[in-house]
Amino acid sequence: MYTLLRNSSLTALLSIQAPPMLISFALASMFFKWKSFALECLGFLVLWFVLDAAYTAARAAWAKRHSSATRS
Repeated sequence: MYTLLRNSSLTALLSIQAPPMLISFALASMFFKWKSFALECLGFLVLWFVLDAAYTAARAAWAKRHSSATRS
């Protein structure tokens, strides 16, 4: 986490990491009621990882599609 914050610009953090993190936080706080902070925290981190992977793949696909459409 420290390396992520240190090596990334604020703009990159807000545009790339913030959406999946905020969605994960909201979903975890609404649905994860496991009576254990450790389990809920682990669930939040796993959900953030999965949503971040999906968001990154979607951004890459959109960028590839957008770049090929502008070249044509």
